[in-house]
Amino acid sequence: MKKTTILTAGALALTLLASSVMAAVSPQEADKLGTTLTPLGGEKAGNADGSIPAWTGGLKPGAAPVQNDFIGNPFEGEKPQFVITAATAAQYKDNLTPGQMAMFQRYPDTYKIPVYKTQRTASSPQDVYAAVKSSALNTVAVNDGYGLQNFEKSHYTAFPIPKSGLEVVWNHLTRYRGTSFMQNLVQATPQVNGSYTLVNVQQSVGFPWQMKDTDPQQSANVLFYAKQEVTSPARMAGNVLLVHETIDQLKDPRMAWSYSAGQRRVRRAPQVAYDGPGTAADGLRVADQNDMYNGAPDRYDWKLIGKKEMYVPYNNYTLFSPKVKYEDIIKPGHINQDLTRYELHRVWEVEGTLKAGERHIYAKRHMYFDEDTWAVLEIDHYDGRGQLWRVGEGLLVNDYVQGTANYAAITVYDLIAGRYVVSNLQNENKRGQDYSYRPTMTDFTPAALRNAGIR
Repeated sequence: MKKTTILTAGALALTLLASSVMAAVSPQEADKLGTTLTPLGGEKAGNADGSIPAWTGGLKPGAAPVQNDFIGNPFEGEKPQFVITAATAAQYKDNLTPGQMAMFQRYPDTYKIPVYKTQRTASSPQDVYAAVKSSALNTVAVNDGYGLQNFEKSHYTAFPIPKSGLEVVWNHLTRYRGTSFMQNLVQATPQVNGSYTLVNVQQSVGFPWQMKDTDPQQSANVLFYAKQEVTSPARMAGNVLLVHETIDQLKDPRMAWSYSAGQRRVRRAPQVAYDGPGTAADGLRVADQNDMYNGAPDRYDWKLIGKKEMYVPYNNYTLFSPKVKYEDIIKPGHINQDLTRYELHRVWEVEGTLKAGERHIYAKRHMYFDEDTWAVLEIDHYDGRGQLWRVGEGLLVNDYVQGTANYAAITVYDLIAGRYVVSNLQNENKRGQDYSYRPTMTDFTPAALRNAGIR
């Protein structure tokens, strides 16, 4: 009896140990990265009919001229292969999201999807590819999957060969974003008639493993530091937000502080998470919709539905161009779709369902992740009644100089209100995203927050 008990306990211990490391793959499976899979985990081969080509390395520096840190368009002059409209949407529905179909119904006269030849442009530096393979071999999920262990050995793309929906979500959260950077972003929330006020935000982002004065022990559970200062309009200028984004947010919740220019005070900002209000979004976006999706994923159960071929916003170099003005982009109901580019790509489809007893304004989220970059490209948000409420799009552009996937714009369309928020615009800036920024830890302290907001 005693021997049986010992054996049973030993078997249980081994089972628990196995479950804790099941996210890491074998060396044989990891060797698929760079062979049958791309170094980031996408399928290297094209599809059966050739409409999705094989990945052959993506775009490299020099693919197009760069001016003032604005990357040029390597596909200048290309024309759409066809344009999907409300009249033709039904014949393409198998390759469109419910959100896209709903946009055709909501705006039948103006919404369109111009479809271009598929170009697999994603590429990253070789040291990133090596780090991602290290992730495959070492990173494991802890705290019921909502934290990561051994991730500090690699820093990028936690699960390049994912086995679950949560692992795909982690890949978006931990994707390579380049070196620390500074950028000026513009956001607008147009009224139904199209009138809008631009909100300008200066954002600084620092990655602890790239900062010389980082305390390894203090930052062991930190994914990045970010500071956002509103610079206009005048009524909002000087308000600053500081975030220390943790990896395991069950262990160490996200730390956030806000500085109010009117009150001249720094306060803790626990509301900057989940469905807390989004910055200057007029109620059209919540906190975890920044960067399409961010923060702790613990309030949802994540189901991996699988891969499918979809028409998604991709290679949006025209929309990203400094030749385009904000007034050309921002239109009533939705952005100017003539400036957008969609291509047929394979995406991972994941469904997030709000857990019983948890709170969030979105009861369900359907997400579509690019296989080549892990960036979320489409999200359909459902309310508590099961009704499709808001449609999110991340209009991707691959930065072939830095080897990162960025968004030329992020939109969240409210199907009920007939309004939307568009963010991440940079077109009229004097220069593009600045990757020469070299922050220190003191740049991301509450004291620095107060200094940044002085006006």
